[in-house]
Amino acid sequence: MEKEDKKLQKLDESKIYSILERIGLSQNEIKVYLILNSHGSMKAGKIAKLAHIDRSSVYNALKSLIEKGMASYVLIGEVKWFQAVGPKRFLEYLKEQEEDIKRIIPALQEIHKAKKVEGQVRLFKGIKGVKSVFMDIIRTGKDNYVFGSEGQFSQRMPDFAHKFKLLKKQAGIRTRILLRKTARELDISLSDHRYVPNVAESPAVTNIYGDKIAIIIWTDEPEAVVIENAAAAKAYKSYFDFMWKHAKPVKKK
Repeated sequence: MEKEDKKLQKLDESKIYSILERIGLSQNEIKVYLILNSHGSMKAGKIAKLAHIDRSSVYNALKSLIEKGMASYVLIGEVKWFQAVGPKRFLEYLKEQEEDIKRIIPALQEIHKAKKVEGQVRLFKGIKGVKSVFMDIIRTGKDNYVFGSEGQFSQRMPDFAHKFKLLKKQAGIRTRILLRKTARELDISLSDHRYVPNVAESPAVTNIYGDKIAIIIWTDEPEAVVIENAAAAKAYKSYFDFMWKHAKPVKKK
């Protein structure tokens, strides 16, 4: 028993709490589950003592954990002894949630399309926000036209950039990129490059895909603005085509 407690203490407990909260468990549910997972079968009163919460809160947490399939109990005489289901149950729980979401996505998507406002502008902040923009490019499934890139995406987010490259390949998306003559891009297998002379270096990168324009500003905390407007996207694409026509091809080594 002491060895199990020491193992749990060695783990980053705040990280465990943070992850379990993100999948929908309450603080009390987490406390109760971790105690059962460490100590094995026990009565509610003992759980309350170890968790430092009142017995009614313990019963509420146990009820919820049982409903989620993360805990169970046996009756010994007239007393309930509770125990945790193995931690792999969390993966099953997430899979069940994913299947539930998949069932409602079509209906939500129809509502979303019906209520969309032409010309809407959205702001994204931070690395996660920028990831959302790149995943939107994948979901849109249209070729991407880029100017202003200095290779920041590959430099700042190398792991995700590799994943994005694979997703582009699966979706059949190609990219055309206009670069300064001295700039370099790592993704060349699914991209065509041309360079333009006498262009100043800038942290702002413009992406044109489908009916959208995404401007990503690669500052310390990156930001992105996505404009969804068919007319604006068409105008930006015409501007890009003009620059592409007059740009110089990048010599392949």
